[in-house]
Amino acid sequence: MAATVEIDEQNGKPDSPTLAITHNLANTNMGSHGAANLDPATYPIVPGSNSCDKWQLVHVTNMGSSTRISNFKVWRSGSLGANAVHMTNARASDYGGAQTYSTPATTTSTLANQVMPTGSPASANLGIGGSLSGVLTASGYSDFLVHQIQTTPQAIAGSTTTMNYQYDETA
Repeated sequence: MAATVEIDEQNGKPDSPTLAITHNLANTNMGSHGAANLDPATYPIVPGSNSCDKWQLVHVTNMGSSTRISNFKVWRSGSLGANAVHMTNARASDYGGAQTYSTPATTTSTLANQVMPTGSPASANLGIGGSLSGVLTASGYSDFLVHQIQTTPQAIAGSTTTMNYQYDETA
């Protein structure tokens, strides 16, 4: 039996009693508010501003018959247009390690400072335990995937892209 894997998202203030992880997201829509399963029509990104940054995790909830999960890769397919860029902390080299959760914001992210790949990376670009060579041998989480859409005033609303997640599973 294959491992069971989901994408989770954390929102809220770190010191708040309402800080919560939303498990098994229905979507990773980006918008002007920090919320899981966001409706972008309700919270649009105004041209010339940023989306609220997303703090997401790949969560292995059950190893099944697998003995190890490794090599997390994340990328976006589809075009945002010439006046928007999707930024992330995911990178295959000079990885910054595990990030400590911070309240999502629309200010330009200092962590999401690498352009999100638009094709499958050749190697891991999201770590486990702070390392791109990290391995899960039991249920657990990837490092945080921090990502944000940044736009210019000339950006046009309505772009749709797809987030892709991949990992290696060893039986």
